[in-house]
Amino acid sequence: MNDHGDRFTSDPDVTPERKTEFLPESTRRTMLKAMAATAAGTAAVGTGAAVAPAAAAETATAGAATAPAKAIAAGSSVEVPLKVNGRVREVVLEPRVSLLDALRERLGLTGTKKGCDRGECGACTVLVDGERVKSCLTLAVMQRDAEVTTIEGLARGDDLHPVQEAFIKHDAFQCGACTPGQIMSAVACINEGRTGSETEIREWMSGNLCRCAAYQNIVAAVAEAAKEVRR
Repeated sequence: MNDHGDRFTSDPDVTPERKTEFLPESTRRTMLKAMAATAAGTAAVGTGAAVAPAAAAETATAGAATAPAKAIAAGSSVEVPLKVNGRVREVVLEPRVSLLDALRERLGLTGTKKGCDRGECGACTVLVDGERVKSCLTLAVMQRDAEVTTIEGLARGDDLHPVQEAFIKHDAFQCGACTPGQIMSAVACINEGRTGSETEIREWMSGNLCRCAAYQNIVAAVAEAAKEVRR
């Protein structure tokens, strides 16, 4: 009978699994690995042909669920279909390219501005499936099945969007660097129903910075456009 402190490994009711609790940690790990390997080998030999198809199917399903994404070599490009302003465009780019750079440099849609390039100013705001997104923080490859709308896609021919008209009417811009992002965010803000008061508009437009401080005019433009859209 071996004494390990206050425990005895010769007790008849102590199972092999319980015995591993009393072994030193390194030995316990080794023993557990050996037991697991033995059990797996026994199961593989003893299952027989009757359950082999089910086991194979289960293994295949598990493998499909955990299969890693196809690796892309560093510097390699992929072809990504982007639906922008109602039109599907094929773009060849590296997976690391942001949606902002894809819009500006690959598709020539320079209305979307690159400001801080860190998601802080909101100048690059676009709509993805109707929701405002800072395109400098989003990878283009992540939007292959999405509907992207940029400032170029708001107007219908010569007919401006109500938000665009309101920005012109209220002189809600000066240098214009932030204006496309402000307008796209305002469109989403109105669609979200976040225009109940001046305070609410300011809060829900706070992600878009205006270095010229035209905030009062921007708020007035958003409030008027919201009324026009509701008609």
